[in-house]
Amino acid sequence: MDQDQGNFPDASTGTALSRKSWTAYVGIVIRVLLLLGLGAATFHWQPVYWQIITLILAVAMLFVIYQVLLLRSYRLYFDDVGVWVYSGVLPWKRGVSGVKWRDLDEAIYLNDFWSWISRSYTIQLKHRFTKAVEISESSMSAGKQAVITINQQHQQHIRVEGPTAALPQ
Repeated sequence: MDQDQGNFPDASTGTALSRKSWTAYVGIVIRVLLLLGLGAATFHWQPVYWQIITLILAVAMLFVIYQVLLLRSYRLYFDDVGVWVYSGVLPWKRGVSGVKWRDLDEAIYLNDFWSWISRSYTIQLKHRFTKAVEISESSMSAGKQAVITINQQHQQHIRVEGPTAALPQ
C-alpha cells in the first residue's frame, strides 16, 4: 500500500479493469440454501422455537446480504499513478490498496480448469523490489484481459519514464 500523502487514488477517475465474477457468489448461494434448509428442518422438528429460529435466520440473511454487497464493491482499476483495488461497504471498511507503476514487477493471472471454463481468474500483481504479491484477488471477471492491459500500461510507463526513473532515490 504505497501511497503519497494527499494523492489518494479515486476509483471514479481511474480506468476500470475488472470486478468480482459470478463465481464469487457461488459460495454465498450455497450458504443461503443451507441456511434455508436448516431453518425449515429445525422449524419442522421444533415448531415451538419458531421465534428463535426466525431471529437466527434473519441475522444470517443480513450477514449474507452484507457479503453480497461487499463482493459487489470490489473494483480493479488503474490510473496514471498505479493499479488499485477498491473495496468496502461500511464507511470504516472502505479502502484502496494497490501498487504504483514504478514498483510493479508484473501482473499475472492464474489459470486452471475451473477458471478456464468460467472465465474467472485469480489476478496477482507482484512488487518489483520485495518480490511479494502486492495484490491478489480471486474470482475476477475479465481477469485475463485486465492482466494484459496492466502489463501494456506498465510497459508504456517504463518507456516514458525510462529505466532510471524507477530506481529508488
